This record gives sequence, C-alpha cells and structure tokens, in this order.
Amino acid sequence: MRKTRIAPGEYYHIYNRGIGKQTIFHDKKDYTRFLFLVLYFQSSVSFPNIGRLVKQFVQYRVLNNVDVSEITVKRKVELSAFCIMPNHFHLIVKEREENAISAYMQRVLNAYAKYFNTKYDKSGHVFQGPYRAVLVEDDNQLLYLSAYIHRNPREIPGWLNREQQYEWSSYLDFVEENRWGDLLLPDIVLDQFENKNKYKKFIQTSTSKLLEKELDSLAYL
Repeated sequence: MRKTRIAPGEYYHIYNRGIGKQTIFHDKKDYTRFLFLVLYFQSSVSFPNIGRLVKQFVQYRVLNNVDVSEITVKRKVELSAFCIMPNHFHLIVKEREENAISAYMQRVLNAYAKYFNTKYDKSGHVFQGPYRAVLVEDDNQLLYLSAYIHRNPREIPGWLNREQQYEWSSYLDFVEENRWGDLLLPDIVLDQFENKNKYKKFIQTSTSKLLEKELDSLAYL
C-alpha cells in the first residue's frame, strides 16, 4: 500500500527505475516515446495510432494533427518538471483531480512497458515495483527538488556541468524557451526567481551536499 496519500492541489515528486536497476531507455526512440507519454497523457484524450504519432514526434517534436489545447483543457494532472535518465526517471506533477496521478502513471508506465517488451522481445515487469510519490511540502522543498532533478544528468559520463544541454530534462525549458508550451508548466518554480538566469545560477550553485541536506527526508533512487 502506498504510504503517501495523494490529494488534489498538491505537488509530488514521482519517480521509478528499471527492475534490477536495468537500463530502460536505450536510444533516442525510447527516450522520445517516454517523453511523449508523460507530456500527452496528462488528460484522458486517447491516441488510437500512437506508434505513428510518436514517429512524427521523434522527427518534428510536435504533433501537427493533435490539438494540444484539448489536452490542456481536459488535463487531470500538471507536469512541472522532468528528467529521464538511462535507468530511471523523475517528474514533478500536480494532482488536479482525485486519483488523477494514479491513473496518469498507470497509463504512462503500462504503455511504455508494453512498448519496451515488444521492442526488446522481453516479458514481465519493466519497472521496479510501483512508482514512488513524495509530497512537496513547501516552496523551499520544491526549489531544491527541481535542482536535484535538473542536476541528475551529471551522473552520466560526459555530462558533468553540461546538464543544461541534456534534451531529456526540463532544465532546458526552464532556462531557455519552453519547447512544450502549455504541456509543461514550470512557473510554480520559475515565479520564485526574478528571471531565468537567476534560476540557472541557483542550479549551478546548489552543491550536492546542500541538496542532500535540504532533501534528506526523501528517499531517492
């Protein structure tokens, strides 16, 4: 049973990893597939030919025949930040309706697991148990959580101090132009800074020890 009670109006750190810490995102198509799911599944709008849509998304990063406003108007959760790593992911998500995050994550994880097992000729679980959800209790925790998430790519060889360029993270959208428009809502974090450069400086000056101190109540991957 999940220990954290998820309630409408609250923000949560949602995360999970591959079973046995296995790599679950091997190539660009895998990352793009999962990113498509977390962006476009915020509402209950269905996508009958998801494979074709994802192919279009891989090529152009937009869906010309999908009305984004339909998704944002009907959204039941709000995505504020994300980072997709080779064997795990982090999201900051707001619950807008009762049980919305549960339905959202079930839909995202089931869709990706089905895709992954088909592509790599596997069966069984892809993710290590149920996703974890931790309540974001105040603005300070939210700020340091976003820093923790956006600095995650530093764990990947060759990405130290280059996390702003990591395309599978919303850090790029926080400090430059938001690539996803209304599908990503970072203002809950950015509104606490004078401008994007101030946020970028905050990320750059947040040391690992400081993040650990501020977030020691959370169980990270």
